Amino acid sequence: MSEAPQARSEIRALMHAHGLSPNKRLGQNFLADPNIVRRIVADADVSGARVVEVGAGTGTLTAALADEAEIVVAYELDRGLVDVLGDTVGPLANVEVREADAASVDFSRELVGGPWTLVANLPYNVGTGIILDVLRHAPSIERLVVMVQSEVADRLLSGPGSRTYGLPSVVVGLHANGRRLFSVPPQVFEPAPRVGSAVVMLDRATAPACAERAIEIAAAGFGQRRKMLRRSLASLMSDPSAVLEAAGVEPTARAEQLTPMDYVAIARADEQP
Repeated sequence: MSEAPQARSEIRALMHAHGLSPNKRLGQNFLADPNIVRRIVADADVSGARVVEVGAGTGTLTAALADEAEIVVAYELDRGLVDVLGDTVGPLANVEVREADAASVDFSRELVGGPWTLVANLPYNVGTGIILDVLRHAPSIERLVVMVQSEVADRLLSGPGSRTYGLPSVVVGLHANGRRLFSVPPQVFEPAPRVGSAVVMLDRATAPACAERAIEIAAAGFGQRRKMLRRSLASLMSDPSAVLEAAGVEPTARAEQLTPMDYVAIARADEQP
């Protein structure tokens, strides 16, 4: 059993001892509330599981996950924090720290065996991209429990017609069943960000065979979201109106009006000879 999760004073002391300060460019806001750390681990349900963490920071979530999991593979980009992790989680036999930019990691190749659960306080500047990449390309990661900005949580979980509905919503809708677990106020971080956060859970679902084509179509639609689909999809197909009508979608509809499965229907109709 590891020690209790780090409080703010411990995080500051660790950073000071290594001559470090939080790097705003890397989106570093360290979770400094032991109760929230415990809640994330409990909600992730990682007992005996294989866990991957992105942005391990000073290791407070890493150590808490290691108490429950079979193995924790923790990615950290910052060389200075890798040294901190050597002090905080280095002695733990079931933790492997990898110095790498998780935004460029091919998880489908690096994570052997499985299934895996991704649990992370994601860096604000790369969180959305990592989530969408994992859902689309790393099927061995079957569950994601991630802390993101509240606005990002809204974009991931929104439905058609919402002002926050967009391409991330479609990707999640095609690849996972998602829900918001709880909100997290700024003051529990070191340093405190200017915005609130939320923890979301995404459980992988079986995606349609044409999911990637559906996402490509959705990307074109949302890339010109003020235009009717018959116009925004002109670069992808020779006769968008005919394809849309075959899919049961009004050619005059706009991207934010369609469900993820509507995009699947368009992709399937586009495949027909």
